[in-house]
Amino acid sequence: MADITIYEGALDKGLEGVVACTTSVSFIVGNNLNYRGYTIDDLANNSTFEEVVYLLWNGRLPNKTELAQISEELNKNMALDANFISVLKTLPTNVHPMGWLRTAVSLLAHYDVDANDMSVEANARKAVRLTAKMGALVTAFESIRNKREIVQPKAGKSIAWNFMYMLKGSEPDAELVSIMDKCLILHADHELNCSAFATRVTASSLSDMHSAIVSAIGALKGPLHGGANEQVMVMLAKIGTMEKAQAFVKDALAAKEKVMGIGHRVYKDGDPRAAILRKFSQSLTKKIGKPELYEMSVLIDETMYKEKGLMPNVDFYSATVYHAMGIPTDIFTPIFATSRIAGWIAHANEQYEKNRIYRPRGKWQGKEGLSWKPVDAR
Repeated sequence: MADITIYEGALDKGLEGVVACTTSVSFIVGNNLNYRGYTIDDLANNSTFEEVVYLLWNGRLPNKTELAQISEELNKNMALDANFISVLKTLPTNVHPMGWLRTAVSLLAHYDVDANDMSVEANARKAVRLTAKMGALVTAFESIRNKREIVQPKAGKSIAWNFMYMLKGSEPDAELVSIMDKCLILHADHELNCSAFATRVTASSLSDMHSAIVSAIGALKGPLHGGANEQVMVMLAKIGTMEKAQAFVKDALAAKEKVMGIGHRVYKDGDPRAAILRKFSQSLTKKIGKPELYEMSVLIDETMYKEKGLMPNVDFYSATVYHAMGIPTDIFTPIFATSRIAGWIAHANEQYEKNRIYRPRGKWQGKEGLSWKPVDAR
């Protein structure tokens, strides 16, 4: 066998603990998530999603003029072109929304004059268009599959406001808009997670931004990444009652089955985003007359901590939050994409700026020394 250098640290399952790149987009220290140096608690309590988008892309918070400018740019690029909508309506909707969204974003490249322009200026324009249109695509899917007319966004309104408006077709409740805006902030980036890494790997080949984002959507679609929030709601529906919740967890543990939304590879003492979402879950489920959804979640949370020392991640309480907001379960992960597009673009641009194509090695475990033989002699 050829003599090659193998670094044992890179052989951990799932690349756990392996440092793959340097980044200044976001980082986790202990149980604190930081975007460009600002804690997630600080941003969720005080910022807006548009402001966080600017922060992730530019490395600093915007001033008043800059915030107004990016908010205006995002708003005016949100609407979907009529010709593009005509094509979207030809796509089958009997698929998972994330599969449909993956195709829709790929199609966007065919309608973007900057699609193959890799200049910094063109990438900045594509970043705005992709971020502005992600929520519009998600809500368009919901309208198309329900045979309703697609609702176009209103001028002067935020991404969170317009998402709720385009999804429901009526002016949204102010409290729900505020909570949606905070959810978008919480999901905007998360260090070198699976979809961010997929973004960077594709960008490292100097492929275009649309391709990098399509790669990210494909990664986010999986139930072990973005799809976990949807599975949490499926799990709660399957359990059904408080009386069955604790037994469900213990049976799952005995069978060595995964309890969705519980545990995190990096956070060992609790995901800070989950703590914020838990408060929203409590208030919203009570508001719609389904407090048992929150109570079941808490019981599962506490049982998992008692039995395994595991705590909930961002997906766990976001499920009941979105459900209480009247959002269809299979739209949960597309909402994740509506937010995470901001972080994906930040990672893509950082990769383009200081690029070296990703080319890891694999430790050989196959056979050696074989020789070809004619088919009759095999």
